[in-house]
Amino acid sequence: MKPLISCLIGALATGVAAVALAADDAAMRKLATNSGCLTCHQIEPGGKGPDGLPPIGPAWKDVSARYQGVSGASDTLTRTVMTGSNPYASHWKGKVSGLAMPPNEVAITEQNARALVGWILSLEPKK
Repeated sequence: MKPLISCLIGALATGVAAVALAADDAAMRKLATNSGCLTCHQIEPGGKGPDGLPPIGPAWKDVSARYQGVSGASDTLTRTVMTGSNPYASHWKGKVSGLAMPPNEVAITEQNARALVGWILSLEPKK
């Protein structure tokens, strides 16, 4: 009987975790939409931007793949969201049509930017 209880508890915990992740996903998508992030970014790679050109900013699954295991990535990306990026040092050149990310401190709080960046970094790269 004990193995059955352990299996049930494990299944319940997995189900609760899946619901929590889905709620987090919905909340982060809503935050991104309300903050204007999805004007330039997409979640999945491969989409086109205005007029069929490459998207303005990198897809977030591409960002997640690029920064997997990079120490300090969350802090670096949060700072980029808040203060913008340097158009002369873009490592997305040729992959996106935008040259730089504008500062977003008027559109999103640092706390929300940090949460969004954490979610982006948790996204599984497209397989």
